Amino acid sequence: MSCQVCTGALLMCPFGVAPAALIATSAPTTTTSGVPCATIMDFAPMANIPTFGMCMSPANPEVAAATAAALGVLTPMPCIPATVAPWAPGSPTVTIGPFPALDETSMCECMWGGVITITDPGQVTEQVP
Repeated sequence: MSCQVCTGALLMCPFGVAPAALIATSAPTTTTSGVPCATIMDFAPMANIPTFGMCMSPANPEVAAATAAALGVLTPMPCIPATVAPWAPGSPTVTIGPFPALDETSMCECMWGGVITITDPGQVTEQVP
């Protein structure tokens, strides 16, 4: 069973150096644990998927140029995610409005070769005394 993903979910890119926290904006009135739920449409660079710090993908033109200038020594450059398509596959059973809910098994591809994954869905459980 997979968990519903919400704002604050931790994301990771294999070419990034730090995790990023998802910002769900596609369904602001649907919440879990008091924070907005995410759908597969929460894939916009920087608006939904913030930076992973530095990018180490040789497919990223900035990394390639910096690496060439350093005579072939891999030179990371600032990460600006380059996502152009929704998360996939999304929840097969839960929709929020017209879109599948984002679940922890979903992935999103960056144009520079990274496959962004969800390492923590962001849900908080509350304990009742």
